[in-house]
Amino acid sequence: MSDFHQNGIITDFHNLTRRPVESLEADLVRFARRRPMSLILPSLYSELEGPALERIIEEIAGAPYLDEVVIGLDRASHDQFQHARRFFSRLPQRHRILWNDGPRLRALDEELEARGLAPQEPGKGRNVWYCAGYVQASARSEVVALHDCDILTYDRGMLARLFYPVVHPHFNYEFCKGYYPRIADGKLNGRVSRLMVTPLLRALKIMAGPLPYLDYLDSFRYPLSGEFAMRSDVLEGIRIPADWGLEIGVLSEVQRNHSTNRLCQVDLADAYDHKHQPVSEADATAGLNRMSLDIAKALYRKLATQGVTFSAEGFRTLKATYYRMALDLIEAYDHDAIMNGLTLDRHTEEQAVELFARNLLEAGSAFLDNPGERPFIPSWNRVRAAIPDLPERLCEAVETDNEPAGVL
Repeated sequence: MSDFHQNGIITDFHNLTRRPVESLEADLVRFARRRPMSLILPSLYSELEGPALERIIEEIAGAPYLDEVVIGLDRASHDQFQHARRFFSRLPQRHRILWNDGPRLRALDEELEARGLAPQEPGKGRNVWYCAGYVQASARSEVVALHDCDILTYDRGMLARLFYPVVHPHFNYEFCKGYYPRIADGKLNGRVSRLMVTPLLRALKIMAGPLPYLDYLDSFRYPLSGEFAMRSDVLEGIRIPADWGLEIGVLSEVQRNHSTNRLCQVDLADAYDHKHQPVSEADATAGLNRMSLDIAKALYRKLATQGVTFSAEGFRTLKATYYRMALDLIEAYDHDAIMNGLTLDRHTEEQAVELFARNLLEAGSAFLDNPGERPFIPSWNRVRAAIPDLPERLCEAVETDNEPAGVL
């Protein structure tokens, strides 16, 4: 059971009473009459063959308040898209699949590319961006949620709790972020959040001062969670990062556009497990290695927009400050794990910290060498300004792909 502490920056919705999911859903059914809800599921085709998505779809099928499910499907051939249509057909809710590798969506992507508006690299950010464009063009929902397709411990209560703060008619929240403890198989997980993001934010506070942005990020219990819900008009105005800085980038965008008293976080589960990324220490383009680089660059870019000046000497000082804080946290996590009967390998934890510390410098060098890098995909407001009918044509392409005879 979580505590009831409110830190004064972001409202925290706790799980104090283990309220039954049926009770939450009864409220959501009523709320849906005023604020219909859609769910975005960014998915690789390979996840249809994995252990998590089957359960996720079974659970979502039982959510009586949900109006629409939008699946972004990456890395799928023609036959695999057809299989995906059969796989998701069990959903009783209206559902649409964005076949991102299909000819219709590829043609729209080429048109955007010619105008300098297309996502520059494949991945989750690109997938989510196209799904967001479709949701806005279809205009069926007032509230949109998003979560990953590899959650092994999924149950539909997670989705109900994620939606609830944003759809309640007497609440004024526009954005909700999920959190949970990263525990599985008797181990404490979530290394990038625990060992990289938290000590980095606190080191940056020492280096740059107590900026509101840093206090804001540090108030989230799990800033790297992939679960969030928002009002549809929030989705229209945010820019989505194309790299692995997606979660930090989204938090940065909503803080830029909205007052913090309209943002909140919610306790989704007692335990959470999903596909674990390898460290990939020898490959800076994959795993936690790539993730830590992208997150560091995302933070540097954001702080630069707020007047923080960086230098090579400053990044070396930041690395040293971070390293000491991260090592102190390892000891705290180790003691916490022991008291709770969990295991934590201090050797691999320190190896991860050493990698993250090196990457703070690598990310700093990349930032200084290319200060004009544009990692964000343009907002859909900008796309509509440049090509007014493209969102509607995206919607038409998706509808045609999902018709029985619509696939080329």
